[in-house]
Amino acid sequence: MASDIRLTGPTLKVIGQMLSAPMDGLSGAEISKATGISSGTLYPILFRLERAGWLNSEWEEGDPSNMGRPRKRLYQLTSSGAEKSKMAFHDLAPSIGRFVWES
Repeated sequence: MASDIRLTGPTLKVIGQMLSAPMDGLSGAEISKATGISSGTLYPILFRLERAGWLNSEWEEGDPSNMGRPRKRLYQLTSSGAEKSKMAFHDLAPSIGRFVWES
């Protein structure tokens, strides 16, 4: 399992969004809407982050026929992924700025 991820602009947007995500995770559609990243770019990023151990994902619980829609795949940062994400942003942060998750 690869541990290093190439931190492109879109990848930084995704991990930034994941750092401010609720504990129950975000769907790809929610990440796409929040970041403005199209699905053709987003899902390969999510796949690489999950393969590298930065993210976990699981299907939302519930019966699609009862929910009236397909189940969502929910993504969450792993503890290692959260640590690596914060370190990546720390290296990029201006000395006077702070990120939401540091307050």
